[in-house]
This record gives sequence, C-alpha cells and structure tokens, in this order.
Amino acid sequence: MRQDTAVHFIHCFFPVTSDIFSQSQVSPMLTKPFITTLFQGAYIQRWNDKLRPMEIIEIDKHAHKLIIAFLIGRYEERHAPISWNALIEGSVFEYLEKIVLTDIKAPVLSAIRKDGRQYKKLMSFVCEQLEGTMLGVDPSLPSRISSYLRQEDDTLEKRILSAASAMASAWEFDIIERTDPHGYEMMHIRRALSERLDSYRDLVGVQSALASEHMQRFINIVGQLRFQTRWAHVHRIPKTSVLMHSYFVAVISYFLSLQMNASARRTYNNTFAGLFHDLAEVLTRDIIAPVKRSTEGLRDLIGEYEKEQMEKIVYPLLPEFLHSDIRRFTSVEPMNSFVVDGAIKYATVAHINESYNDDRYDVLDGEIVKAADELSAYIESMEAITNGCASEKFTDAKSLIEEKYRGTVIGGVDLGTLYEDLAR
Repeated sequence: MRQDTAVHFIHCFFPVTSDIFSQSQVSPMLTKPFITTLFQGAYIQRWNDKLRPMEIIEIDKHAHKLIIAFLIGRYEERHAPISWNALIEGSVFEYLEKIVLTDIKAPVLSAIRKDGRQYKKLMSFVCEQLEGTMLGVDPSLPSRISSYLRQEDDTLEKRILSAASAMASAWEFDIIERTDPHGYEMMHIRRALSERLDSYRDLVGVQSALASEHMQRFINIVGQLRFQTRWAHVHRIPKTSVLMHSYFVAVISYFLSLQMNASARRTYNNTFAGLFHDLAEVLTRDIIAPVKRSTEGLRDLIGEYEKEQMEKIVYPLLPEFLHSDIRRFTSVEPMNSFVVDGAIKYATVAHINESYNDDRYDVLDGEIVKAADELSAYIESMEAITNGCASEKFTDAKSLIEEKYRGTVIGGVDLGTLYEDLAR
C-alpha cells in the first residue's frame, strides 16, 4: 500500500481530533454496490437452527449491539479515551463480516479463529467477497477490514463491541430459550453466553449495565423496536423493523459525515442521531407520514406525546449524564445545529463546513441525518419493488425521493449523482 494512501485512509476512518481532516482530501464515497450490500443483512435470519417465536434478523442484532456499545462506551470514556469513529467503523466491519459468513455458527467460527492459518484464509475469503463492493468506496477499505478482523490484540473499542454483541445475543437467546427450554444445546449456549459476558466484567460499562435493572429495561425497550415493522400496511419483502432502519440510517449518516470531512464530534453526533432518531416510536409505533399529515396539528400532537412519554418512561432508565445526548438525538430536525458559548445556533451545512467544523462547536447535521433517513426509505422501496412487491406506495415513495434529491449537493456531498446511480 502506498504511504500516502494509507495515511489518507487512517485520516478518513480514525479521526481522533477535529483538525485531523483536510478539506482537500478525497473522502470515502457512497456507492450503489456498498449501499445494497449494507441492506443484505435484512434478509439474513439468525438462530435459524432453533425454534423461534419470531424472525430474528442479522441487521437488527447489529443495531441493538451498537446501541448497547454506545451505553458501555459512554461509561468507559469517563475513565479512558475512546475513538468513537473506530468503534462505529468496527461495528460496520463486523456487520459486513456477518453478511459474508452468515451460515457459520459462532462456536464453529470461534474454533476456526483459534487456528491462525485457517482463520487468515477465511478472512481472505471475506475480503475477496467484499472487494468489488468496497473499492468504489475507498480503495484501501478491503485491506483495512482484513487488518481489523485479523487483529489479535483487542482494542478498547473492539472489546466494547464484543461485550455489546454478547449482551445483544443474550437478549435474543432469552426469547428462544423460553420457546424451547429443553431444546438441543440450550444449556451449552446459556453457559457460553454467560462466560462471554464474564470476560468483559472488567469494563465499567458492562458492570453498570449488568448490575442496573434500569439499564436492562432500557436495553429491552430498545429491543422491542425489532418487533415494529415499517410499512406495516403494505406487503413487502423483506419486512424491515424500526431498529433495522435505525442502524441503516446511522451507517449512512456516518459515511456521509466522512465524505464531508466532518470533525470527530460531528461524526459522532450524526451517527448516533441516526441510530436513535426513531427511539420514541417504541412508545407510539411507526406512524406513517401520510397519517401524520392527514389532520392539521396531528404531527405536533404526536410529537408532544412522544416527548412526554420519553420523559416519563425512557429517561428515568438512563443515567443523567446520557440525557442531553439522547434528547438531542431523538429530537433531531432537518436543521443543522452547532453550539457557541452554550447557545444552539443554526446554519447551512456548507457554512458549518467553512466555519464550525470543529469538535468544540458540537455540530449535528440534521439535514444529513434526514438525507440518510430518506435514503433508507428509498432503498426499502427499491428492494420491495425488485422483489415483486409493486405497490404504488413503493413506486410513489421512490419517485418522490428521487425527485427531491435530483441535482442536490449537501455540504459537498453529491446526493443527486448517488440517486442517479441507484436508479440505474
């Protein structure tokens, strides 16, 4: 790898401080193959050799995992610095690995990992499968994924993700175990998950999450977003949950932020605003936009009810030091905010890029999160149509979003060209 390419890649994917970015650098680009690959997790069923009362989908697991990692990480950063961009990137890499290796059970993969030579071959296979998808995003990305997956010494960020993965898997297994408590492997799986969690009890965030009934209840509330199906009034393949949608929006927000050379804090805000933006729907369900627009004042009424229920049910479950972030992430609007002397101000993305792209301004690009949200809806519609669900709901949604973003550039991100590529 050329030295300048390697340096560029590290700058793009591991920004520790806001000035690590240079506006002259060429940042990762979103492409149709990459976006459609990200969506493949909506087709992958987990625990598919076990009796299940519901479908348990791969991308839902990674959404749940990233939210738990956020909780653990926020506790941990009170004691040690965390690179949130490295944590988010690790989440994406581990998700892409699962898309390729979906048929390999965790115990089998663990056994392969112990054989270094075989594991390297397997990771080479993963990267070969992803190479065509990744090259359009960044030419160095396949080798970066390979390096991450082969990494022997766990970083703090990687351990947080592993702990969060174990907790999300345990949440799933609780459902499966109740359905078939005496089934094959149940005792072994329960013991293995318990041992995995015990290996991360040195992390303050894991200790807090496991010891706190309130935190457990919050993790359970988030998990309920797996049950809520989007576009529930229309037959669709694949059916996607609110939680799946949230992860997709988070990942797209992350890459759009990188493409703008956003500061580390700005990237963090945009990503987790994408992840949490629909959290309130666990209290109200996914109310489609036409219903919200059907009666004057209904949207505002629903918004006020969501705020009241969040204050009554959700915030009491979280430690106070998380409240300000969650409030901001769940009330994000298509406006771009930054903070100066404690006061929230608003500006265009272009103006923020020019004057406020620094951690100290605590930027959140509502416009970018909204663009990622609508891109997710577009991909859901596109996939449904491809799979034969030719409802006018999907064709209308797809056409409206295409038209909205025709020729649109936000903060240097050419969304118009991206939609032209997706429509081909």
